[in-house]
Amino acid sequence: MSLQNTLKQNINKTQQLQPILPECVNLSTKPHSFCPGCGHPIVLNALGSVIDKLGIKNETVFLIDIGCSLLAWNYFDVDTTQTHHGRTIPVATGFKRANPNSIVIAYLGDGGGYAIGLQHLIHATLRNEAITTIIVNNLNYGMTGGQMAPTTISDQPETTTAPLGRDRKYHGNPINGPEMLNNLGIENQFIARSAVNNPIQLQMTIQRAIMHQIDNKGFSFVEALSYCPTNWKTNAQETIQSLEKFKKYYPNFEDTHKIK
Repeated sequence: MSLQNTLKQNINKTQQLQPILPECVNLSTKPHSFCPGCGHPIVLNALGSVIDKLGIKNETVFLIDIGCSLLAWNYFDVDTTQTHHGRTIPVATGFKRANPNSIVIAYLGDGGGYAIGLQHLIHATLRNEAITTIIVNNLNYGMTGGQMAPTTISDQPETTTAPLGRDRKYHGNPINGPEMLNNLGIENQFIARSAVNNPIQLQMTIQRAIMHQIDNKGFSFVEALSYCPTNWKTNAQETIQSLEKFKKYYPNFEDTHKIK
């Protein structure tokens, strides 16, 4: 067999391969629009696998924020609405109150969730709204070029707005979202943090959060610590190493002791 024929056969085999993705994923919109190496697709595929496993595709309402999360607007074949920056959680609350039988998921970045939208996150927690909120934490404002975010820590590469690094004297301390919400002391909530370098654990955590909503137990929250090689300016190996370093400040977290 000639080399040309062998290449043609290999190309045909490759074209016949289908990506292993959740059934609720909208394949017509793939490849996705996220940067190479971004952690968002890992979080989204974990979420999609949970939607498939629980059989809730037709009941799911997916709310997305401005920022990198807006690139998920056509990721799933589920009802999806994009909101103004930081306003995803109150819109999700409205959907859930209007249709209590729906499964409502608010999907934000750390900027939308912990900066411009922090008040909504706190008050949804205090009201114990029966929605699931997922915040993807990549320690910077990814969409707009890598500015310092509420989650930027001192021990990480410089950001465009803090080229010398985070100085706590001037910039204050970074925010630990799950720990902060847990300290509000509201009963019957699910609050957790996982990371994209352990996708199986991340998927299990998201499943527990959504089951918390399905069982009508109240507010559920997951922070997903995520990669951002574009703004971290890291290669593949450095990206993996950086996340491990950042996990020392943002360790896996899960609190269920207040759930009745």
